[in-house]
Amino acid sequence: MLVNPIKVKYHSLTGRITPKLLRRAFHNVKRNRGAAGIDKQSIQMFEANLEQNLDALLHDLKTRGRFSPKPLRRVYITKGKGKFRPLGIPAVRDRIAQDVLRQLLEPLFEPLFHPNSCGFRPERNCHMAVELVLAIWRSGFRHVLDADIKGFFDNIPHHVILTGLANVVADGNILDLTERFLKSGVMEDGVFKPTHIGTPQGGVLSPLLANIALNFLDWHLQQHGLRFVRYADDFVVLCKSEAQAKEALDIVGAYLCSQLELALSPEKTVVTTFSEGFAFLGFDISSQAVRMRAKSMEKFKGKIRELTKRSYNLDGDLITRVNQVIRGTANYFATPFSHNRRLFKEMDKWIRTRLRCMKFKRKWKTDNRRLRLKHFRNMGLLSLKDFYPEPV
Repeated sequence: MLVNPIKVKYHSLTGRITPKLLRRAFHNVKRNRGAAGIDKQSIQMFEANLEQNLDALLHDLKTRGRFSPKPLRRVYITKGKGKFRPLGIPAVRDRIAQDVLRQLLEPLFEPLFHPNSCGFRPERNCHMAVELVLAIWRSGFRHVLDADIKGFFDNIPHHVILTGLANVVADGNILDLTERFLKSGVMEDGVFKPTHIGTPQGGVLSPLLANIALNFLDWHLQQHGLRFVRYADDFVVLCKSEAQAKEALDIVGAYLCSQLELALSPEKTVVTTFSEGFAFLGFDISSQAVRMRAKSMEKFKGKIRELTKRSYNLDGDLITRVNQVIRGTANYFATPFSHNRRLFKEMDKWIRTRLRCMKFKRKWKTDNRRLRLKHFRNMGLLSLKDFYPEPV
């Protein structure tokens, strides 16, 4: 039975939908940018008639049964190795409405979420999740269940999400709006496809709904005395023995199947140890070190390769774009708990080699003397290793 650990009910949330709340939601959507939905209306187009658009949206959201979200626009992003992840892009108006719901619901559910859930929550991030894993390891938990839920976002049943929502929210209009978003369908190649299960990746509300659904699993693990860390649908269970880790595998698998109607991916779910190591949130974690995953490094190199083709010109604009990739990668992987300094030094050399090939349209070692490090520094090129503070 799906029951939240704390019995709380909130009524009349619709009354909290105000012009100020909608305006804040619009600015959140504008800040996150994003493409247009199936109606091809951009954020700038919506803003051109902002007051009238927000007034109309306010009226629709506060009138039960009136608001009708448009189908999502289906796009695919590459996951590498020929695999693609489907995203659903809502219309701008629908993104604003979803953010309104997020602002209303997030403060209600935050106190109910497990403290070891770190994904898509205020004041929490991936680094906190990794640091929590390391803290549990240092306290004697050497065995790991590295779990992967098979197609979580595509397969989570709507009734699981709505049950979690209804355990806390008693406002029928809010429940109805959430269900309408879940069932809005997608447009793919001009064909409408209904959505009977799943919550689309790309929606403003989806991360919160995912946490509401998986909160059931979190507290189930807590009831069994298991230590775990979860970031969205990516989680690990840490144990003191191999037998306990295998028992945790049975507990997780059985609960997902019987209560959430989901399954673990047999190819990606393993029982391992810190000595053998495991991957979590882009890092390879072991008892020896915490390093950038090879998969993450190849993704970084792919972005640099795309920017540094020999047919392109080496100029200030290109250095700016390369720096954006370097800064994003270094800000994530150059952390106090990681050990990427030597790797970053090698990657910096590789980047400079790519840039020299652009400049001279060839790859010769003698070109290192023609275009030295100080020249790249003068151009403003950032260095990955410089994001690590010098050892004391």
